Amino acid sequence: MRQFDYIQLKESSWDGEILSFVAQIREHKGKQELYFRQKPVELERLMEVAKIQSTDSSNRIEGIGTSNARMRQLVEEMTTPRNRDEQEIVGYRDVLNTIHESYEHIPLKRDIILQLHRNLLAYTDKTFGGKFKNTQNYINELHEDGSSFIRFTPLAPFETPIAVDAICENYRQSIDRQVLDPLLLVPIFICDFLCIHPFNDGNGRMSRLLTTLLLYQSSFFVGKYISIEQKIEKTKDTYYDVLGKVSRGWHEGENDYVPFIKYFLGIVLNCYRDLEDRLGSVDRKSTPYEIVRTAVGNTLGVFTKAQILELCPSIGSSSVEAALKRLKEEGFILRQGGGRSTAYVRNPDHT
Repeated sequence: MRQFDYIQLKESSWDGEILSFVAQIREHKGKQELYFRQKPVELERLMEVAKIQSTDSSNRIEGIGTSNARMRQLVEEMTTPRNRDEQEIVGYRDVLNTIHESYEHIPLKRDIILQLHRNLLAYTDKTFGGKFKNTQNYINELHEDGSSFIRFTPLAPFETPIAVDAICENYRQSIDRQVLDPLLLVPIFICDFLCIHPFNDGNGRMSRLLTTLLLYQSSFFVGKYISIEQKIEKTKDTYYDVLGKVSRGWHEGENDYVPFIKYFLGIVLNCYRDLEDRLGSVDRKSTPYEIVRTAVGNTLGVFTKAQILELCPSIGSSSVEAALKRLKEEGFILRQGGGRSTAYVRNPDHT
């Protein structure tokens, strides 16, 4: 059976790209408290949007979805699920809310992971929520012609409980002893979790929820305000590619975690950069017009007022509308369509 020993990772050496990622993320993290003190209203707005995006994207990665309007209503608990997909969605919403509100009181243990999984599937008629897999599962790769092959065979059901105990204990001990930076330990744990593939269903979603939990517990809160799940969805092909690389030689303990670590750190750093872009400078007060102009200037292709609102949490709807009107009058942007279909694009002739 596969053995786990995160303590020995203390002897590992990491290349310059990984060390640069870690240093940059920690630099951004250092600004968190300043934002918490100076921009609480903006952070609250970003958190509301990120919850919707995270719930939507993490489920869409698994082929589960609903309309944008229904997604917002479900996440904001304004309606009840109508079908199987929506039952899965509200389960994810509930677990994500639990992590947001109680991450400090959720220890990384087998029983806790089972409880989170039970809650993830609580609204469905699936009978295996909160239970480890009882049949062998496989990770398949699909080809464009519809054919598939087994890319990776996870641990057998009888090995699963012991393996989950092992990675949880190794992670806790490594954090307590400060064996390795949490920014490296989290993706290593997630890789092992996915290679164990402990459940009949819900492994991918559980891995992303556990990612959020472990980051929060190490005081990396960017996922509260910028959706990590959405970043993963937008790079889904790369996500699966690096996981495939990590699984090679995994059963023998000879796999290389580095590709997934780099992917993971790149996602987290990108989230922190987005957070700072959306919150703007904490040193000076920009006008609503300046904030919107900057957001538009950083936007490629067609965009809507709603998208600019998400990028500018410090200002309200009427201020965004006024700024867009002024930018249109100045020729900086062009309007497309009308009414609810109104969209904008930057004017290529405007300098």
